[in-house]
Amino acid sequence: MAGAVIGGQASATPRAAAVITDAARVPVLVIGSGYGGSVAALRLAEAGIDVHMVEMGMAWDTPGADGKIFANTTSPDQRSYWLRTRTKQPLSNFLGFPIDRDIPRYTGILDAEEFSGITVYQGRGVGGGSLVNGGMAVTPRRENFGAILPTVDANEMYDVYYPRANAALGVATVRPAWFDTTDCYQYARVGRKQAQRSGFPFVFVPDVYDWDYMEQEAAGTVPKSALAGEILYGNNYGKKSLQKTYLPRIAATGRVTISPLHRVTQVVPASGGGYTVTLEQLTTAGAVSAMKTVTADKVFFAAGSVGTSKLLVKLKATGALPDLSSEVGKGWGDNGNVMCGRANHMWDPTGALQSSIPCGGIDNWAAGGAFAEVAPLPTGIETYASFYLSITKNPNRGQFTWNPSTRMVDLNWQTAWKQPAIDMAKSIFDKINATEGTIYRTDLFGAYKIWGDHLTYHPLGGAVLGRATDNYGRLAGYRGLYAIDGSLIPGNTSVNPFVTITALAERNIEKIIATDF
Repeated sequence: MAGAVIGGQASATPRAAAVITDAARVPVLVIGSGYGGSVAALRLAEAGIDVHMVEMGMAWDTPGADGKIFANTTSPDQRSYWLRTRTKQPLSNFLGFPIDRDIPRYTGILDAEEFSGITVYQGRGVGGGSLVNGGMAVTPRRENFGAILPTVDANEMYDVYYPRANAALGVATVRPAWFDTTDCYQYARVGRKQAQRSGFPFVFVPDVYDWDYMEQEAAGTVPKSALAGEILYGNNYGKKSLQKTYLPRIAATGRVTISPLHRVTQVVPASGGGYTVTLEQLTTAGAVSAMKTVTADKVFFAAGSVGTSKLLVKLKATGALPDLSSEVGKGWGDNGNVMCGRANHMWDPTGALQSSIPCGGIDNWAAGGAFAEVAPLPTGIETYASFYLSITKNPNRGQFTWNPSTRMVDLNWQTAWKQPAIDMAKSIFDKINATEGTIYRTDLFGAYKIWGDHLTYHPLGGAVLGRATDNYGRLAGYRGLYAIDGSLIPGNTSVNPFVTITALAERNIEKIIATDF
């Protein structure tokens, strides 16, 4: 990719210094810089259209006091969390002890956004969720696609847009011969052995990590990042986040500017056409340092499933965009996420050194409705534990609604709605425990709690394709308004979702450029 330095900290990003000015007029405003927003910005710029992106988080291009841009998972600091004074780690306990700690309030990289019944983890910064995910870049099995996006032509997606997305994202798979011998994937080999002994297929899962770099990490010839446990709060070297793929290509067009630390609060039709957008410029402490009003001919909502849904629901309910579809805010799901750990026997150690980048999974989707990542527990000590993040066919869906008394958007989700996901995950792990004579760990999510049913990494839906929008993401009721992110996908992708979000954005923007510009 032009301007990218894979395996190093350097990356070319668009002109972040040219922040948007009050009263500016732009042809296209993209709200958010994650997968959907980056696809839209790149393809629009390549078509000769000037684009301005606004991003609520920071640019993440300046090293901290330790010389690194991102904080390590095992020692979170102010860079770790979005405007929190205490960490909220997905694993709240270890060996019976709580592990969260106090941190300074800062516009950090990971947002643990708390709703009633669920915490939604989201990336904050230029690059969005790509900054904080594990990089598992999975294309759904074709036979499952009809249930994911029923109004989309599967042939187009699998012949054109999934390959386009995978190529642009730099997707690759671990080298099996290296996997079989390296210390850092002993945990995954144990996961494979135990899955296969219970009759479950173990599959290698593609990822956007630079696998050559990881092999060099293991050889001790380059600075470590996956092998230093870096994942939750950014990865300093080896991961091909959007900072190393789409964003350098966006920069190379010369047609895109990005304003970090800008939050959109209002979008209303402008009297002369287009839309008037109100922005808050933020300090790194989260205070509003300036208010700006800009005009955009067209606006793309790419703030992620939660960000886009909350904004659209607010705009409809408060009368700013009253003609938005009544479907806005509906069809939200957690991709069936649920976590658990298992306690292995002493003769099945999982390794003190664990790569933070998962590379394999257990596929019981057809029979039991679950696909389980064999996930790392990179604690630096031997834990004799196998850890999993499951994606399930959980049918439950939440809805975002405007609360006029608090003037905020609520999500109606109940923790009890995770029970189908737990039951589907149990279709794998009850059997493995029975075969191996092992038990569930009860010390990872609180006191005597087996299931991590309190969170999702994979928020999806809220502006569902073909319901809140037409079949290409045009928002019903308003010409020139589009949704182009995970909000379009109705709650589940059967696997990690970002390749599908990227491929769908590639499909939609190609059609929009051809017909609307």
